[in-house]
Amino acid sequence: MDFKDLYNAALSVAVPKELSDCAQAASVGAAILTASGNVYTGVCIDTACSMGFCAEHAAAAAMITAGESRILKIVAVGYKGNIIPPCGRCREFLSQICFENSEARVLVNENTVVKLCELLPWDWRKI
Repeated sequence: MDFKDLYNAALSVAVPKELSDCAQAASVGAAILTASGNVYTGVCIDTACSMGFCAEHAAAAAMITAGESRILKIVAVGYKGNIIPPCGRCREFLSQICFENSEARVLVNENTVVKLCELLPWDWRKI
């Protein structure tokens, strides 16, 4: 599966929804391709008290629920189609789920793919 397919999977779930007067969801969608070839998607949840979580976390939770942990590729997309690199929290989270995830390929903009480890150049586990 190429990044275009993964991008489309992420974009398909990025459909903003108002959950309550202090919570919204799905302004960002993420898609993860696992080593076994499965794709898991997730959306962000934003709350007024900062208790929400990122789309990458939701996709990773779906992956783990299905019994997988090894990521080959990941992309996050805003509902308007903009590619969003994972935040620092997501980078660290994904790298800790499975050590090999440091080699996962991340689409950071339309023309750039990097390894997750390149987004975490000073990995505390290697120092």
